[in-house]
Amino acid sequence: MTAAQPRVLLVEDEPAQREILAYNLEAEGFDVTRAATGDEALMMVDEVGPDLILLDWMLPGVSGIEICRRLKSRNAMREVPIIMISARTEEVDRVRGLETGADDYVVKPYSVVELMARVRSQLRRTRPATVGQRLEFEDIVLDAETHKVTRSERAIRLGPTEFRLLSTFMEKPGRVWSREQLLDRVWGRDIYVDTRTVDVHIGRLRKSLCQYGGEDPVRTVRGAGYALG
Repeated sequence: MTAAQPRVLLVEDEPAQREILAYNLEAEGFDVTRAATGDEALMMVDEVGPDLILLDWMLPGVSGIEICRRLKSRNAMREVPIIMISARTEEVDRVRGLETGADDYVVKPYSVVELMARVRSQLRRTRPATVGQRLEFEDIVLDAETHKVTRSERAIRLGPTEFRLLSTFMEKPGRVWSREQLLDRVWGRDIYVDTRTVDVHIGRLRKSLCQYGGEDPVRTVRGAGYALG
């Protein structure tokens, strides 16, 4: 796993279907965490910090629709896309799922190819760099597909960590990221890195971005962390 991989929480109680979906998601480059019940999914959300949730409606115990309602009531989860998967085909069920907070609704049986396209479509909205989108902020352009960065049309060479840092900042300009949040997003939860390491790589990123002059676009927010702009 690389830290830049989008994290998908897959909540599906049928083992065969869960493994098929997980296989296809991993083949698309996603970091997949599996859950078989609603209760398990609720416990995993805080641990995993998913970028997207694939959620079956019919689950043992807490239903998918209730999981969706609970998650979307949390401020931290409102921007995380939830794709509801259901065998319920009636329009009233689709409307209920969307009104509960689901960002998309897919009816079983479904095409895996189409479902993967829907996943990428949701991530283009919330994590554009992870699906190869071109990002722009003022005079900085980041092309995630070609892994190239320019500032004022001049090429900027960045190491892998600095590239992921810049991608994170450019996906949400103005947002203040704590050191712990950057460690989680850029390095990953499975790797222990001292928070001071973040400062070192931020320094390298700043140096690279300002090598041809211009103002430093990375802002230090005392006691909180860093932001772009």
